[in-house]
Amino acid sequence: MITQSSHLLQKPVWQTALSQAVRNPQELLVLTGLDTHPQIASETTRRQFPLRVPRSYIARMKKGDPNDPLFRQVFPLHAEDQISPGFNTDPVGDLAAMPAPGVLQKYTGRVLLVATGACAIHCRYCFRRHFPYGDHNPAQEHWKRALQYIAQNQSIREVILSGGDPLTLADNRLAELAQTLATISHVKRLRIHTRLPVVLPERVDNHLLQWLEETSLQKVVVIHANHVNELDDRVAAALNDLSHVGCRLFNQTVLLRGINDKVGALSDLSEGLFDAGVLPYYLHLLDKVQGAAHFEVDLMSAQRLHRTLRARLPGYLVPLLVQEQAGAPSKLPRS
Repeated sequence: MITQSSHLLQKPVWQTALSQAVRNPQELLVLTGLDTHPQIASETTRRQFPLRVPRSYIARMKKGDPNDPLFRQVFPLHAEDQISPGFNTDPVGDLAAMPAPGVLQKYTGRVLLVATGACAIHCRYCFRRHFPYGDHNPAQEHWKRALQYIAQNQSIREVILSGGDPLTLADNRLAELAQTLATISHVKRLRIHTRLPVVLPERVDNHLLQWLEETSLQKVVVIHANHVNELDDRVAAALNDLSHVGCRLFNQTVLLRGINDKVGALSDLSEGLFDAGVLPYYLHLLDKVQGAAHFEVDLMSAQRLHRTLRARLPGYLVPLLVQEQAGAPSKLPRS
């Protein structure tokens, strides 16, 4: 018999799924039928930025295909060990734009909280793969300094939760933060940048939906999908649930060589996103973070691809081609 107290101690399903994420490259190779294929993981990279990928995401990979677009996003290749000119550990100038621990203000009217260093998945092109999360944690002291900064700056209309991934935090902490932000009169919107509804759709449960529905703030959820194969029925259901509690849904994609650098891949992604109730928002040129140079698509190729995409799709399905540049007052259009 399950007592009420034991039920309360039970972990949410998503936390159990997160704890069971694959961390060993050899296990990933076995699960994808690539254990006899010469895919050798970088030991150096494994220590600095270890593999992490949920099992439900692995289930969407094409077995036996080393070029599968989902597999290539997460497997740590030796190419990551190469030192590439023009690539560095802080490619978008995060550390220079931090007026309080974990608080980034690069653009007028909005502020970003690096809410956590934890993610459900370690994408190999991550622009914050070298970020010193331990030294810049705004959640210490219950967000006190971050909230003081936001309250004292009346130009701030929107607070963006990023990371890591903010949805790796427990719902009670997120609900408390949203409740406090709602008491700051000049803050109108809460924006959440998250990959969890895509890579771990179990995260969109009743607890998350409840506090999102209850907050008086306008709610924007920006997901991150790079390929249509990431969007299965469970992801679509999770996105539908977010929409039903009043979240406006957008997607950001990173243009990645060998993964989505063909017009067909980007067109299929935009169509799949729209079917799931999500508007394509940004198509990012790769942030030049050390270890990710093998994913780069050059500017001229990206522009040609974007022009072809515009000719194929209605305008509302064409994401803006942009690049983030340290010190710039906004994302820079590159189309």
